[in-house]
Amino acid sequence: MDIKLSQCFIAVDDHDKALAFYRDALGLEVRNDVGFEGMRWVTIGSPSQPDVEIVLEPPLADPNASDEDRRTMAELLAKGMLRAVIFATDDCDATFERVRAAGGEVMQEPMDQPYGVRDCAFRDPSGNMIRFTQRLKG
Repeated sequence: MDIKLSQCFIAVDDHDKALAFYRDALGLEVRNDVGFEGMRWVTIGSPSQPDVEIVLEPPLADPNASDEDRRTMAELLAKGMLRAVIFATDDCDATFERVRAAGGEVMQEPMDQPYGVRDCAFRDPSGNMIRFTQRLKG
């Protein structure tokens, strides 16, 4: 039996700002853009991983949710408490410079970690933590 990751989800409060980050700054491709009952889902992915998708979804993708639940989810998203995504890169420093130049909010500059990676971190426009890791040789 072979099990692989197919999709993961990231909550965003503004799909257009999220696309400016994920598509324009990171270079991910848009694979689908769907609206339903006043909500929107955008599927993106790396051209080098055609079978793995990231779905940019509303913070609370439930048309029957209460206003209180929507406020709670919006508050958690704004604090960066909902999702974290880690991308692999072959050059952490170059990726850091590209994302910073595109206006990414820096959380951590590139640094070597004791567990064998060099990594850095940003917040996306919705407040989610996004990390980039490069395996260290040796």
